[in-house]
Amino acid sequence: MNQFGFNRLGVSISALFILAMLMYIPTWMEEDPVLETSEGLDALKPAYKAKNLTTTLYNNEGQLNHKVFASSMEHYDQLGFVSFDRPNYTLYTNDAGSPWVVTAQEGTLYNNELIQLENNVTIENQSQDDFVKSITTEYIQINLDNKQMTSDQPVEIRGMQYVIQSNGFNANLRTQKYELIDHVQTTYSPSN
Repeated sequence: MNQFGFNRLGVSISALFILAMLMYIPTWMEEDPVLETSEGLDALKPAYKAKNLTTTLYNNEGQLNHKVFASSMEHYDQLGFVSFDRPNYTLYTNDAGSPWVVTAQEGTLYNNELIQLENNVTIENQSQDDFVKSITTEYIQINLDNKQMTSDQPVEIRGMQYVIQSNGFNANLRTQKYELIDHVQTTYSPSN
């Protein structure tokens, strides 16, 4: 009888253990995948969208830093960037009277004040007296805080009497210093 009671006790404990496992298995299997899927999909949805938006930003001293217009804009909070269609940036250096206008087909602004512009990028100097009049490329990064530009793509720099072609460059719009990464050709055409 002792042996029979032991089997009954073992069977009862095993049955209770199996019953407890069957009750908790559905909750263990449901919790994690639902949370991960929801968070992943939410990150891919913009927090808000805007059309024909113009934004003006000032620096810490209250001076005009830059303006941006875009035909459409999507802000992704969780991913930390803003996506623009056909952005038109006006970048102000020390002199608000001579800004640079930057246009492209696509742009992405990151929270660290870095913008990446792609497809038909044109940077035009609004000052008539400066050495560089325009810069064209297919890709450029601009630090909006210090006005530093970089590109590793073919670049064309135009002035009054010259055209410079290079495979990449670094430039600072404030200091007007330009560094060619891989100079290809310079064409100089003095006016008579």
